[in-house]
Amino acid sequence: MKIALYPGSFDPITLGHLDIVKRASSVFEHLVIGVLNNHAKTPLFSVEERVKILEEVMKDIPNVSIGSFEGLTVNYASEVGATVIVRGLRAITDFEFELQLSQTNRKLNPEIDTMFFTTSEEFAYLSSTSVKEIAHFGGPFEQFVPDSVIPYIKEKYKKI
Repeated sequence: MKIALYPGSFDPITLGHLDIVKRASSVFEHLVIGVLNNHAKTPLFSVEERVKILEEVMKDIPNVSIGSFEGLTVNYASEVGATVIVRGLRAITDFEFELQLSQTNRKLNPEIDTMFFTTSEEFAYLSSTSVKEIAHFGGPFEQFVPDSVIPYIKEKYKKI
């Protein structure tokens, strides 16, 4: 079975992320979404909350599962049996960073490749950071995230 890993913070998941998931899940037999616990960042949602939200969003995509990890992505890929890491590209600046990362990962584990999916045009500008900023200032963020994510974001910003 060909397994791929789509790692990221997903804080929160956007329609751009969902676009990559749908496309990658049609290419691979199984897609694992790996939620990174990055101690260098202060996320809006805890890892547990992000996993729960992703499980809800992905419930209708049968060959997708959700997990969380710390540390090196290639180690988690090996742990879940993935031979491919999926990454989304929005712009040339993403490519430069992602190319360097994929080459480093390949050096760390030559058994794991990286496959890049370019974002669909309508999501090329979208990031979790911009969604959080728009929501923080009361802007119309709803158009950028799956419907089931909207109440979670609204609840977080009520508390801030």
